[in-house]
Amino acid sequence: MTPALLIAAGEKSAPVTDWAARLGWVIGILLFLALVYWLMREGWKWRGTLQSDLPELPTAPESPGEAKLTMSGRYHGSTTAGQWLDRIVAHGLGTRSRAELTLTDAGLDVVRPGAADFFVPAAALRGARLDKGIAGKVLTEGGLLVVTWAHGDRLIDSGFRSDRAAEHTEWVGTLNEMINKTEGAR
Repeated sequence: MTPALLIAAGEKSAPVTDWAARLGWVIGILLFLALVYWLMREGWKWRGTLQSDLPELPTAPESPGEAKLTMSGRYHGSTTAGQWLDRIVAHGLGTRSRAELTLTDAGLDVVRPGAADFFVPAAALRGARLDKGIAGKVLTEGGLLVVTWAHGDRLIDSGFRSDRAAEHTEWVGTLNEMINKTEGAR
């Protein structure tokens, strides 16, 4: 026998997998991920409890009038006005979803398939602007339509992104014009 064959015959390969250790690591990681998910869920529920003083959201009137503007896009959430990271989760305001917006003389109707719809009366509207972020969603500068409105004793910023971002400027102008007329009538 040649020396190379003797060396090859004498070497044994090490076990490739220690299944018990691997299984232990996988179970440990899965338990850790479950714990993190549970803690995030509890935090979300706690935030909702802290915001339970927020009154029920108004619903759209039977006949809101003729639509001034309509928009389809995404609802990205609501925050305390001026604090773009302080998400409001009470009454489903923290749930991201598709959205259909309709602006009438009565106010802003937000229809969200799969989430709670809400209505912002014209008297509650306080301002509209283009921004780049709201509660976990950051876009390019001016990529987000942010509507500020009063609900109970709080000012709320709600963020929307149209399927056609060019519509945002028209919405800001129309909303602010409508708000100025409403404030002038008070």
